[in-house]
Amino acid sequence: MRKYEYDLFVIGVGSGGVRAARMSAQYGAKVATAEDRYMGGTCVNVGCIPKKLFVYASHFAEDHAQAVGYGWDASNPKFNWQVLRDNKDREISRLNGVYKGMLDSAGVTHFDGRARLVDAHTVAINEQQVRAEKILIATGSWPVIPEFPGQEHVITSNEAFHLDELPERAIIVGGGYIAVEFAGIYKGLGVDSHLLYRGPLFLRNFDISVRQFVAEELRKKGVTLHFNTNASSIEKQSDGSLKVNLIGGGSLETDLVMYATGRAPNIQDIGLENVNVKTHASGGIIVDDYFETTEPGIFALGDVIDRIQLTPVAIAEAMAFSRTHFLNQPTTMDYDNIATAVFCQPNIGTVGLTEDDARDQLEEIEVYESTFRPLKHTLSGSDEKTLMKIIVDRTTDRVVGVHMVGSESGEIIQGIGIAIKAGATKKTFDSTIGIHPTTAEEFVTMREPRRDPQTEDRS
Repeated sequence: MRKYEYDLFVIGVGSGGVRAARMSAQYGAKVATAEDRYMGGTCVNVGCIPKKLFVYASHFAEDHAQAVGYGWDASNPKFNWQVLRDNKDREISRLNGVYKGMLDSAGVTHFDGRARLVDAHTVAINEQQVRAEKILIATGSWPVIPEFPGQEHVITSNEAFHLDELPERAIIVGGGYIAVEFAGIYKGLGVDSHLLYRGPLFLRNFDISVRQFVAEELRKKGVTLHFNTNASSIEKQSDGSLKVNLIGGGSLETDLVMYATGRAPNIQDIGLENVNVKTHASGGIIVDDYFETTEPGIFALGDVIDRIQLTPVAIAEAMAFSRTHFLNQPTTMDYDNIATAVFCQPNIGTVGLTEDDARDQLEEIEVYESTFRPLKHTLSGSDEKTLMKIIVDRTTDRVVGVHMVGSESGEIIQGIGIAIKAGATKKTFDSTIGIHPTTAEEFVTMREPRRDPQTEDRS
């Protein structure tokens, strides 16, 4: 007779939870899952997928305008928000079904409802309790709105995908990648778009060249940036518009305020008070190298452990978890040199160290940097530019960081990420033949380091 009903119970069926459930089942475990919102988690429903669809949509206005230089009559294009929103909803519904189908085909039992920990081996879903040898928490993260007068009038990225009407004016508050992406989305869809950030320059953890360049390009596209600025309160006016009062004086009027001021691990109301699961000050669940919490038998991965909040990271963590605990192949995560992209306009692609981090960690570096107008825009009429940057450890010649701002940066940086992970040197880049004419070839044709105090004495 089995001591437990299941070998593994997964709370949350986002990207990490689904992958852990599927792979563990394929490795022979009896697995169950529970979810009280939607199949696929944040990424599928209110994150990566719908956001990228909105980014595509927001580019078409520019595409129409730029087509004129290529001989196209692009007069009178019109945008219909409801069509975009409803088509997006249909695609997300299809993906919800795909995720449910993946669990079913793997033989995973799924419970609809909120799962709460009763003890280290028991989970309650609605009125039912089940026992499992191992419990995995994969509940992701949730948008955070600071407390201030009028906070009830704002939305987060969760609600941004389901608006009844597209506003004429929008203010996005925040300085991370979600705020920057939505500022571009709204502007591209025809909204008067403003971004408020309390610091001097957004995208704090990105390379300084990238941060400065993106600010410049967003301004050129018509996004109004307000740095060293924050809201003190928000008032709803008689005509339905919003008055955003600013710290230090002044105000802005708008039709929509979206807060993108961070995401916190989603640990509320999952029964943590019933077990000995410790968390960081941020709320992230503390786990060891194999994702076990401070309560034996309970594990966690993905955004809820607050290491790197990215979908592919959660999936990789899930693979490591499943191999370790159900395939008898202890596997740890390597968080170094994870390539990532920001789908602002133009896109950011980045992998490895920023220039500031490289200077802190290495004795000597060389920096190669190029800014240019892509071939496409010689006829399009656009003054959009592209930035490419390579950071090299001068002692070993190893490339330790690559950063790009420009069209298709995310696609290009994926290949560069493989090279960095493999330990490519600048000599490797230099000996690679470029594909002409492409933007990406610039990465293998930059020969002269940027002249700055660290490289002036180069012999």
